Amino acid sequence: MPLPFRASVRAACMDLLDGYKGSTSIKLDRYTGRPRQIFPPHAFVDRITERPVQTGPTLRQRYVRAEVVVLHGLFDSAEAVAQADAFVDGFSDYLQDHFHQAGEQTLIEAIEINDEPSFVPDWIPPGEQRTYYGTRITLEGFAET
Repeated sequence: MPLPFRASVRAACMDLLDGYKGSTSIKLDRYTGRPRQIFPPHAFVDRITERPVQTGPTLRQRYVRAEVVVLHGLFDSAEAVAQADAFVDGFSDYLQDHFHQAGEQTLIEAIEINDEPSFVPDWIPPGEQRTYYGTRITLEGFAET
């Protein structure tokens, strides 16, 4: 039976955000995909990519990357920047202790963390768009199937 790994990585992202939120009692709305409305602080899975690698005739390794966007506040405010720094430091530490979040025989880690100081959600109608200070966290899950 195939491992539903892509779904497991997306669910792990939500579980990690929920777990970190609960461990720090921060306010954080989160969604499994792009939200229709944004009320910072807000986190969502923006996109998922995969790089499968065949390691033999019946084995493969799956590397599923989920880009999680965390919007901390409006464009480049001192409060949003401070919140971003605190979130990234705390979430990175939390992630270190939860590397099996996508499944017992899997691994998940942050492979890249980038500020997006002028994030504009281009899927929202132009009249409703705002510019936010955000962080893009790329989480990579690994499984051998």
